[in-house]
Amino acid sequence: MIKKVIPVMDTVFALDGGAMFGVVPKTLWNKTNPADDKNRIDLAMRTIYIETENRKILIDTGIGHKSNEKFDNIFKVSRNQNLSLNLKRISVKFDEITDIIITHLHFDHAGGNTLLNEDGKLIPAFKNATYHIQKDNFNHAINPPARERASYLKENFIPIQEANQLNLIDGNHTLFNEIELIPQYGHTIGQQLVKFNYNNTTYLYTADTIPTSSHISIPFVMGYDIQPLITMEEKEFLLKQAVENNWTLLYEHDPKITGSKVVFNGRKYKKGEIFNNSNSL
Repeated sequence: MIKKVIPVMDTVFALDGGAMFGVVPKTLWNKTNPADDKNRIDLAMRTIYIETENRKILIDTGIGHKSNEKFDNIFKVSRNQNLSLNLKRISVKFDEITDIIITHLHFDHAGGNTLLNEDGKLIPAFKNATYHIQKDNFNHAINPPARERASYLKENFIPIQEANQLNLIDGNHTLFNEIELIPQYGHTIGQQLVKFNYNNTTYLYTADTIPTSSHISIPFVMGYDIQPLITMEEKEFLLKQAVENNWTLLYEHDPKITGSKVVFNGRKYKKGEIFNNSNSL
């Protein structure tokens, strides 16, 4: 039984607004996600901590701390907060984490998987955890197409494989009888969303299928998506279920909104009731 669910920020960073909204004109997305002088929009890196009777689980690990100054400047990475600091604030240590669910291995979701030890060697950041990743995504990350090569950094996942801490999942799967993993193929091959029930509410952690609340509209698809038409199909399927079953969506990248309900007005899907509680759900 799930006893506790807490959104935990890793950092805030920025990506090109045009890339985040694909073919949607800037005049539309700039109203809700204003761009800076380099056309970047602010994004959160929001992980989710789940505690059961005998497990301490983290969904995604953020950007991590291995990047250099050039990287941080390009992506406007803030180092004022980080996953380690924010886990400490809720009295959770890295070594207490038993399970890491990785939605996909892009650098902003999996950069915190590993760290450099005192000898400069890459090791798993969570030494006592099993990392749960879709097999399709891991295989795709090993040999990514040129378009995604800069997003899949082997330093973020090969050390986990070498340490035998990797659990490869094949398709839809339920972890610990209560956390459902839902594979997706629009954004990248083998991304997985995470669905769970807590306090009589069903939550769906939408990862990069719906990265922010501004992406609920079906045509609002990222330029990063390798199969955008499939993303649109996946979104519509999920949003229909969210409305019919009163799910709450949790947004990994929304800089202001932690989560929301979804409504359908007969023509399009929109945000319903929103919440921004960063302490617990």
